[in-house]
Amino acid sequence: MTNKFWISTALAAAVLSGGVVDAMAESLTGALARAYRNNQSLNIARAQLRATDENVPQAKAGLRPTVSGSGNATSSNSRTTFGDNIATQRNRAGQIGFGITISQTIFDGFQTPNNVRSAEATVKASQQNLANTEQNTLYNAAAAYMDVLRDRQISGLRRQNLAFLQEQVRAARARFDVGEGTRTDVAQAEAEQALATALLNSALAQVASSEATYLQIVGDAPKDLAPGKAPSKLLPSSITQALAISQKEHPAILATLNAVDAAAFQVKSAEGQLLPSVRLSGSVDNTYGLSDTSPNSTSLPGVDVTTQNEVSATVGASLSIPIYTGGLVESQVRQFKEVLGQRQIEVDSQRDAVRAAVATTWAELQAARANVTGYNAQVRAARLALEGIIEERNVGQRTTLDVLNGQADLISGQILLVGAQRDEVVASYALASAIGRLSATRLQLNVATYEPKEHYEAVKDKWFGLRTPDGR
Repeated sequence: MTNKFWISTALAAAVLSGGVVDAMAESLTGALARAYRNNQSLNIARAQLRATDENVPQAKAGLRPTVSGSGNATSSNSRTTFGDNIATQRNRAGQIGFGITISQTIFDGFQTPNNVRSAEATVKASQQNLANTEQNTLYNAAAAYMDVLRDRQISGLRRQNLAFLQEQVRAARARFDVGEGTRTDVAQAEAEQALATALLNSALAQVASSEATYLQIVGDAPKDLAPGKAPSKLLPSSITQALAISQKEHPAILATLNAVDAAAFQVKSAEGQLLPSVRLSGSVDNTYGLSDTSPNSTSLPGVDVTTQNEVSATVGASLSIPIYTGGLVESQVRQFKEVLGQRQIEVDSQRDAVRAAVATTWAELQAARANVTGYNAQVRAARLALEGIIEERNVGQRTTLDVLNGQADLISGQILLVGAQRDEVVASYALASAIGRLSATRLQLNVATYEPKEHYEAVKDKWFGLRTPDGR
């Protein structure tokens, strides 16, 4: 058994009384797969991207025909009363009509093509933002997993320490009763026991906090956790390679580059408002009318009902040339140019942020690896020292205080080792995220991967339909 896993093995022995980790223990990759599937923030980002996909067919609608129908119905009744005993005349009239109008924009100053390209670039930027959210979620899940594992191991060590100190109190009292020890030895052991009890309670509270965070991120309560492993296959061999990969592949940088493209097309679209536009339109109308006059009418003798049916069709074209818009369009063009400048600055800012993250996580990983080696050596030495101190105390060459100090050194080294092991794994995931390679596909998680392009391809050319691609 390697020294690296001594702590986790000791905790498993205390919990399971068998010295062997449960074969059904939960793995880190399993937790990452559940977080990828269940995390609410990640699912919200996916839904937001699906909504963004709809901007493309909305932009394409600018050069698609529009068809509208119209209908009307009117009815009127009148009565005319004459003098000199002339009979009253009654008139009724009704009219029903319907029509269809078709309108088609032929040219709109290239606004629609530029709006489509801007929407497509925005979708690509949103896809990269989703990939970045996926990275952050997987990193947070890995950190939450290792936090629970670390805090459970620390609580196990605190429990073992308390049991050791309880035995020291019992032994100190026994030696005091037979005259081989002093009241001071008993008091020192009892003081360390009380401190160990308080520290155990704090450790258990920290376990509860870490488990709550794990539940929030992963979506399930943590069970028995197997030791976590670093994603070695995703890590670069040097910081130079890490920096080069991050500048080419990090989704946050790619998202800002696509945002620049979207802003550039918005500028062109705004400028298109100053160009002429051409529109064709056509309509067909059918109107049916009816009038009913009383028999006493002198205008149409012998005719009671008159009907009329009118069908008309109209085709037209219109040309619109903007001359002055009150400065509105010009202001919009300037505004979009400023937005474009902002997006270009954001690219440089994001590159600097990614570069700093790579340098930081690389240093943290190297430090964690060195700490694991150092703390392993410290724990081995402290354990040997404690065993020697106990033997020397038993023959009267050491005091109870020496034993307590030796135990404190050992438990301190064990806790530091557990923390360093956690830091090594978490720093490796942080580095994989910093270079842009922390994804479900690269980690080969046992989960159905979400493909954002599937929804985009399903909606980008839709002309009609109210249901979403998944049937809602």
